[in-house]
Amino acid sequence: MKALDTCARITITDPNPQWVMETMPLARVMGDMILLPNGNVLLINGAGSGSAGWEQGRNPVLSPVLYRPDNAIGSRFETQNPTTIPRMYHSTAALLRDGRVLVGGSNPHAFYNFTGVLFPTELSLEAFSPAYLDTKFDNLRPTIVAPKSMSGMRYGKKYTIQLMILAGGNVDGKSISVTMFAPAFNTHSFSMNQRLLVLGNEKATALGNSTFNVEATMPISGNLAPSGFYLLFVVHQDIPSKGIWIKLS
Repeated sequence: MKALDTCARITITDPNPQWVMETMPLARVMGDMILLPNGNVLLINGAGSGSAGWEQGRNPVLSPVLYRPDNAIGSRFETQNPTTIPRMYHSTAALLRDGRVLVGGSNPHAFYNFTGVLFPTELSLEAFSPAYLDTKFDNLRPTIVAPKSMSGMRYGKKYTIQLMILAGGNVDGKSISVTMFAPAFNTHSFSMNQRLLVLGNEKATALGNSTFNVEATMPISGNLAPSGFYLLFVVHQDIPSKGIWIKLS
């Protein structure tokens, strides 16, 4: 049985929320959806037919797909370069601090089985590099100068982040945003606790020598961001910095 190629989204904060249906370029079951620091979503791993569970998946989907939620319908999906390794049942994916996505696993068997089966147990790891890591974007990529990490951050408080962008004078402060990612617990196509918050960014100030200060406000309560560890990114024109670890309490 072919996997579904439909994708549904809803804005739960709307007064009258409605499901909006879209069609993905590739049908997929047992896939993983990873939030990226710039707000885009990566669909990766899985099969084109069958179902989750022991030996039931077929036709590995080797090509990830990028979903741009802010684009118009019909231009949100973009197929990415493929892997050569099937990632079927019991595969996983996780966002790394440098913006890559760590991919691993695949074992549709009751035990480890490396020979004589259609999809052997796979213990290798790969890293998928989204297009924003291309060196052609180095001039646009922010580098967080200070702080190197932040602990004891408080709800609703404003903090200053210093960064460098090589493009310097060509930077529009309105094109800079700050995001906060909660590392997820990923298993069986579900990323528990995964969330990406776009922080309030009231002010970006040029200091000279390609250096900027950005003021960002933490979420107002644990309803949006439960206390714990997060990766904080600065994003400039959809190009994210490396993340720094913060602790919110």
